[in-house]
Amino acid sequence: MKSIQVFDPALCCSSGVCGVEVDQALVSFSADVDWARQHGAQIDRFNLAQQPMAFAGNDLVKGFLERAGQEALPLTLVDGQVALAGRYPSRADLVRWSGVAAPVAAEPNVAPNAAGGCCAGNRCC
Repeated sequence: MKSIQVFDPALCCSSGVCGVEVDQALVSFSADVDWARQHGAQIDRFNLAQQPMAFAGNDLVKGFLERAGQEALPLTLVDGQVALAGRYPSRADLVRWSGVAAPVAAEPNVAPNAAGGCCAGNRCC
């Protein structure tokens, strides 16, 4: 399985739910990371504010920061190679890079109703 490393900007927490304003992209990414880990993905996250030595000790990340600055974070490495910079990966990215088997969503049990529409249980679509 491939190793994914995400180098976050300086954050007070990795969940995105701390501070005055909630960062929805960070909340979604945190949920996607938890989901991917539950399916066997190897993902490590490093926070610039809390783990600066992880940034300084990685020549690729250090060089990236010297060229682009911390405003260009987050930086995602897959097996030690840059895969994405400037935004968080999507769940689809994590699935593709890690090789985890993404569960397929089940099709809803939908049957036409008398009016020609369709209903699944109590929901109409």
